Amino acid sequence: MHYASEVARHLLAIKAVKLSPKAPFTWASGLLSPIYCDNRVALSYPAVRNFLVDCLVEQAATFGDFNVVAGVATAGIPHGALLADRLGKPFVYVRSGAKEHGRKNLIEGELPAASRVLVVEDLISTGGSVLKAIDALQDEKAEIAGVLAIFQYGFAKADEAFAARSILFKTLTHYDILVEEAVKSGYIATEDQETLKQWRQNPDGWGALYA
Repeated sequence: MHYASEVARHLLAIKAVKLSPKAPFTWASGLLSPIYCDNRVALSYPAVRNFLVDCLVEQAATFGDFNVVAGVATAGIPHGALLADRLGKPFVYVRSGAKEHGRKNLIEGELPAASRVLVVEDLISTGGSVLKAIDALQDEKAEIAGVLAIFQYGFAKADEAFAARSILFKTLTHYDILVEEAVKSGYIATEDQETLKQWRQNPDGWGALYA
């Protein structure tokens, strides 16, 4: 990925990714983390947004043929829609849960029979939400070309989960490159690298230090 470092620099510059080793964030799951990533921020910066779409287009070509792009609600929806638009392909999105009214859809949009689908997410942590979306698509007899995201934390748990399902996943950049670029730019101090490394290796245990 020749663009991985540049993607990381852009995410840091627009504060889509925030690093705070000494004052950790609390994720929705309750996990304490020295990093918080929200790639939706890129949507507000046209130059960065267009650059990310360029990278997504290039990376999407490595998945072979597919005829539908599916975004994972909610953060994967805009990036998936932008990619589908650029490629001229149909777009659908997968809800985290079925609607309680109307048609009670889990998948929104028209998913043709026997579709080969590229699933788009903004970031990969454990992979749980993406695999849940894949379950919904496969229930509709779709074939999964793979998963494409902007960023991943590099958790072994995610690697194992995708490998167990034989699902190919790729991201534009990842945690190690992000930390490296953050140190180069002076965004974080060099001594904070070890803290960030320890968190990634054992996020649950690391958080216990701050409990």
